[in-house]
This record gives sequence, structure tokens and C-alpha cells, in this order.
Amino acid sequence: MFPAIERASQKAIQATQEQLLQEVMQYVNTHSEFYKSLFQKNGIVVDHIRTIADLQQLPVTTKDDLQQHNDAFLCVPKKKIIDYCTTSGTLGDPVTFGLTDKDLDRLAYNEAISFDCAGIQEGDVVQLMTTIDRRFVAGLAYFLGLRKLGAGVIRVGAGIPQLQWDSILKYHPDYLITVPSFLLKLIEFAENHNIDYKNCGIKGAICIGEPLRNQDFSKNLLALKIAEKWDIPLFSTYASTEMSTAFTECSAGQGGHHHPELIITEVLDDNNQPVAEGQTGELTITTLGVEGMPLIRFKTGDIVQLHSTPCTCGRTTQRVGPVVGRKQQMIKYKGTTLYPPAMHDVLNHFDAVENHVIEIYHNELGTDEIRIKIAAKVPTEELLQEIKDYFRAKLRVTPKIEFASVEALQQMVFPLLSRKPVRFFDMR
Repeated sequence: MFPAIERASQKAIQATQEQLLQEVMQYVNTHSEFYKSLFQKNGIVVDHIRTIADLQQLPVTTKDDLQQHNDAFLCVPKKKIIDYCTTSGTLGDPVTFGLTDKDLDRLAYNEAISFDCAGIQEGDVVQLMTTIDRRFVAGLAYFLGLRKLGAGVIRVGAGIPQLQWDSILKYHPDYLITVPSFLLKLIEFAENHNIDYKNCGIKGAICIGEPLRNQDFSKNLLALKIAEKWDIPLFSTYASTEMSTAFTECSAGQGGHHHPELIITEVLDDNNQPVAEGQTGELTITTLGVEGMPLIRFKTGDIVQLHSTPCTCGRTTQRVGPVVGRKQQMIKYKGTTLYPPAMHDVLNHFDAVENHVIEIYHNELGTDEIRIKIAAKVPTEELLQEIKDYFRAKLRVTPKIEFASVEALQQMVFPLLSRKPVRFFDMR
């Protein structure tokens, strides 16, 4: 399922996107109460938005807009909504997205061509180790994509290493879809129960929710720790409910491939201007072909870099590099700008650290403070000092670090009804 557009010239890709952009602009101006009002308020003439460059004439859309005007984004009557899913908002309550039958078909196509990037083929069997319930769109998208691709699906859900291994040993899946840190728990369980995991037939894992690579595409510490034990290919995939589109790595491991028929990408600076080639900025997207709730120039909050050179796999589309961090999670600490992924990477360096959480809060002076809680196999002052020294060497700062029990951190990282691990708490 290698779409022809992903081999096309940049000129052909741009022409296709600009035709689709004109269509979505007319669509939202007719059907979206939010965008119709926004365009009128800002004097936007929809017919004048014809090229990718013309997008810069438009104001951006933010998560606050989605939360404050959630229903106004809906472009169809509610009777056309087939699936309701939610994503976290910035103001407390979750944001609801309604997907039509057409949107679900688009979602299936998106995931099918994304899995094709990672090498999954018709007839393969895939163990789905993420939730498909709780209004979580990712698990549903994976199932629909695998079904469209013609792959078999084992819907085990998240957690429970014993159940995962029971299914692996019984059904012999070719691939896993999982949070990468959970692979370490699978390995630990297998080693403790004499399971020959290195010869169980797994060809690779599609990894969600946690980064696997540094900005130069080398493996980060989490990926290296997995590879030391279980040397299977790991493929990063990056997506969000708002984007309705995934960026998945191929075997070259040089970033998530862009599907230009489904989404327009921009990378913007703090003034909402495009960054220079090769620079990082906030990923801003315009969805194409979405019927229920299309978004125009939506700021995702993720800081990334786009890569434009053709990939060795034959695709000529852009690639999205590893997420540097989320803009709203940026920390200014003692003159240094930090993002949580860099701190997670430092903590993943230590095998003695079984679990951790990062808490950010304002001190009495109103500046950012960092408190890291760690659960260790053997908590000692020597280990604490070693971690602090490593922080200083890698990030030039030393946050407050304290020990906590395994049980306490387990409850924090996997709170009731959580759909994925939570290791960052922003209390500012």
C-alpha cells in the first residue's frame, strides 16, 4: 500500500496539497461555525487561500479554541457521527472529536499506509497492546488500519505481562504495538519465567507514546536498553487525535513519514512564522479529507524538526523528527531550557531506577522548580549522588531528586482510567 504520491516530486506533492487545501477551506467556511466566524472576524477571503504559502494569512487554531468552542468545530449533524473520542484539553475538561463513517475510513487508510512504512504486510499477525476503549482513538485506529491492510489482530490491551506472553506463545504474532518501556517489563517477566523471548518469532515492535531516538536519529537510552536485551526492530509512530494522521518510521529509522494527501504540516516559531529549513519549531497542521471536525493551522504543541531529503526507502515526502518536547512543558531552570524527554533519557540510563516521575512547580520566587521522584531497587545515597552527577554532566543542571516507594510511583504513573503512562506532572 505504497501510495504513488509518496514517490512523487515535490512539485507534484505541492500541487496535490494545494488542490486539497482549496477544498477544505471552502468546506469549513460552509460547514464550520468556528471557522466561518474566525474568517469573518479577520477579514479572510477564502477564495484567496490557494497555496501553502497563503496559509500564513490565516490565524492559528489552538487547544484553547478547541476547548472553549468544541461544538462549533463540528461540521456535520450529530446523526452522522459514528464514533466519539476525546483528547486532553488545556483547561481541564477533555475535548470531544466526532468521527463520521468517512472519517473512520480515512483513519483506516492512514494507519494501513503507516504500518506499511514499518513493513507490516497482509497476512501478518499483530498483537495490539494498547487500549481500544475509554474513548481512546489510537487503539481503534490501529485496529481499523490493520484490518484494512489484511493483517490479523490480537486485541490484548495494555499491561499484564503474563497475558501478553500467553497470547504471544499461543498465537505467534509477527509484530507488537506497544509503549516501548513496557517491552522492558515483558523481557523481565520472560527472564523470570524461563520464556525464550529471543526466539518467539517477533519481527518488530511499533512503539507509541515514548521517544526512541535522539535528534540525530541515533537510538536513545530507552531504545538501547531494549536492544541490549531483545534486538528486534523498533519503529516509532507519532500521531494525535487532533491530527487524525500518523507519522511512522520505515526501516531506515530517519523520522516519521508524512502522508501529504492527509495533512499539511508547518513548523512555526513563537510569532507563528515558519522557521528556517532545519530549525525546530511548533508543529502546526491542517487536516485534509476530514469530514467531522477538520482543523486549519492547528498548533499541536509539539516541538519538532522537519526533514526534506528523500529517504532510502524511496519515499520523497517530508519526515518528522523525534519530538523535542511539548511547548507547554518547556521548563526554564537556572538559566537552562529543558523538556521532559531529556530528563526521561537521563533517568533511563540507570538500571537501578525502576520507575520515576517528574514534577514541575513554581517556588516562592515564581520560578520553575523540578522535583524528581524515583523508585530504586536499592535506594542509597551513592545512587542519588550518581544520578545528580549524571544530570549535571548531561543537562548542566541538577534538579531535586528524592526516593519514593515502587507502589506509590506505580499509582502515579498508571492512575485509574489512564490510557497511557503518566510520568510528567506540571503543577505550575
